[in-house]
Amino acid sequence: MASLIIEYCSGNQIQSSTLHVVSAARQIGSEVHVLLIGARLQEIATQAAQIEGVTKVLVADDERFANPVAQHVAHQILSLIDSYTHVLTAATAFGKSVMPRVAALKDVAQISEIIKVVSPDTFDRPIYAGNAIATVQSSDAIKVITVRPTGFDPSSFQGGNAAIEAVAIQSDSQQTQFVSKETAKLDRPELTAAKIIVSGGRGLGSAEHYHQIMDPLADQLGAALGASRAAVDAGYVPNNYQVGQTGKIVAPQLYVAVGISGAIQHLAGMKDSKVIVAINKDPDAPIFGVADYGLVADLFTAVPELVAGIKN
Repeated sequence: MASLIIEYCSGNQIQSSTLHVVSAARQIGSEVHVLLIGARLQEIATQAAQIEGVTKVLVADDERFANPVAQHVAHQILSLIDSYTHVLTAATAFGKSVMPRVAALKDVAQISEIIKVVSPDTFDRPIYAGNAIATVQSSDAIKVITVRPTGFDPSSFQGGNAAIEAVAIQSDSQQTQFVSKETAKLDRPELTAAKIIVSGGRGLGSAEHYHQIMDPLADQLGAALGASRAAVDAGYVPNNYQVGQTGKIVAPQLYVAVGISGAIQHLAGMKDSKVIVAINKDPDAPIFGVADYGLVADLFTAVPELVAGIKN
């Protein structure tokens, strides 16, 4: 029994989410292989070989994967899949795009966003915005799985000594081609990898107030900036800031919610944070139900005072 972890490489480092997926694969109890897909992967392959628990690194290194199309990646995976009992990747935009195609082409069910391995064929996953946990058992010979990284501790980047092996490049008939992409460039940490996140909600009132209040706080804490869906829908910030069921699922060491009421969809995306701090003038706001520390106050007064206190 062996598991294959899919890692799309868009930079010169292994994505932190992959370390969590390795932990999930190790809990399955199988041998763990990692398939790297991208271009110019020599440095990343060396990194992947050092991950604790990984026994083999497969490398699909080709310029056509510098900007991969989901259909092409799915066919690359299909060329290897019959040697494995489990195929896993993180529940990122990449994973959510590729893995349903892999499952459909193999005529098996996909198991989405697992947070616990009960046994090699049984897994827990959240449903109803995280208000219930479903235990799912699969009888498929190959389990196609996406993993919610917040559900598993990361494996170490040390202790591994995996073999590195190149694989033959496969793709589909090229009916789908890459044309262009637009990438949002952030000067702050990426939300899903940040250890500290400060998020603003509709209570900030405008985009101007969002940046006036939130930017100094994020600067002092070295934090990533997030937002509720209400703030995104109101145009305060772009949608790549959104935390929640229809945004990004995060679990930082510290999550500071400013002017966020705590709708169930938002809580589904951040309630696994280690420490949650909420600032809201409404004492009955649902966010206080999950907060470790709550401050009932006007955010326009409380946050600048907090920033001043951190500076001192």
